[in-house]
Amino acid sequence: MIFERKAYKKLLIWKDSQTRKPLILRGGRQVGKSTLIRQFASEFPNFIEINLEKEKNRRLFEEMDEVKYVMDAIYLSTKTINTDQPTLLFLDEIQESPKAIQLLRYFHEELPQIYVIAAGSLLEFALKKVASFPVGRVEQMVLHPFDFEEFLMASKHQKAIEELNTIPCRDFAYETLMDLFHNYTIIGGMPEIVKQFILDKSMANLGSLYAALWQSYKDDAEKYASNPTERKTLRHVINTASSEMDRISFEGFGNSVYKSREVGEALRSLDSARVIRLIYPATAIAPPINEDKKKRPRLQFLDTGLLNHSLNIQAEMIGIRDMHAIYKGRIIQHIVSQELQAQHDSASFKTHFWVREKAKSTAEIDLLYQYKQFLIPIEIKSGKKGRLRSLHQFMDKCNHPYAVRLLANRFSVEKVKTPKGNPFLLLNLPYYLGTKIPQYIEWFIQQT
Repeated sequence: MIFERKAYKKLLIWKDSQTRKPLILRGGRQVGKSTLIRQFASEFPNFIEINLEKEKNRRLFEEMDEVKYVMDAIYLSTKTINTDQPTLLFLDEIQESPKAIQLLRYFHEELPQIYVIAAGSLLEFALKKVASFPVGRVEQMVLHPFDFEEFLMASKHQKAIEELNTIPCRDFAYETLMDLFHNYTIIGGMPEIVKQFILDKSMANLGSLYAALWQSYKDDAEKYASNPTERKTLRHVINTASSEMDRISFEGFGNSVYKSREVGEALRSLDSARVIRLIYPATAIAPPINEDKKKRPRLQFLDTGLLNHSLNIQAEMIGIRDMHAIYKGRIIQHIVSQELQAQHDSASFKTHFWVREKAKSTAEIDLLYQYKQFLIPIEIKSGKKGRLRSLHQFMDKCNHPYAVRLLANRFSVEKVKTPKGNPFLLLNLPYYLGTKIPQYIEWFIQQT
């Protein structure tokens, strides 16, 4: 079963670019990096795949410093004929060879007919061992779990995809898209999970897949640790992180006796591995978005389905009409944040939220999105009503009249006033449009 990925189009752009450089495809384990590149190989007359987990393949890079000799050795070892035709060279699990990472820079300069894509997880840890990382000589792109649109693409629900991409969305598609989005929210976007769900047309047999997948991430934690104490702390953090409700404190994390420094190191390692990200708040109301690392962060898991599995709440989510009712709104906030994250392939991009913390007055906005000179506040609420006190505080101070709310209701645009009498426009989007937030914000501002 072959799944279409939106990243494929970005790879085509890379292929045709006159300034193309070797590409490092990043992302957590089992998000589909290798599968995507093997599909992309159909665009080339020649394809060579080298897995650097194998010692004999690592030696090709470790024992030579000239890429033309490395390439000759690759041709020989793979029994591939050297031609003048474009060749895609796929270096899988490149984190296993810091020397290979270092040599990437020379491929485009010396062998421009070789199109190089490297992929790997845990790359942050490998990069620390690279004596001279080829900054400016390589490109990087991140592959995420399936977003909702890719879930529909995998399901071959063409009409739903058409309606999802109709801006503004139409009311008659609401119930169907919301039902499909509920399934997506429950199972998440990991390719193997989605594949099994589509084959079985049921969630009944997914438990063992989740367990194996989540265990593989736990096992990886061993690789992040440099000593037994760090290893023990990492195990505790990854086992208890899902139970943290919202913003976290490092000290005593997960009802432990671990100190802030120990927990902080563990979480930063998991963040580097893109398993559990640390999302710090911003306090500004205009660009740029600057994280305030003195304030308590949130945790964002690689995939909401894995979070649901870890919490053992998937069964109770079936049949729920408003996902905001599950786990005090954390799950719907998490999946919308995951959707927004998936629209950006930059390795440095993270979602952000906003806080204002003063004596006897606190405010918090679920998400911030920068559109040109504006920071757009995004709230994730339940139903038509709901308190918007924090949103009102933000709108009283910001330099524009645009706000967004995602909820279990149909599309609309409202004219609203804050208690202080400041008017603004509120764009109401059904939850399933989280994957289209950038397009809707652009439409919203252009229309008004």
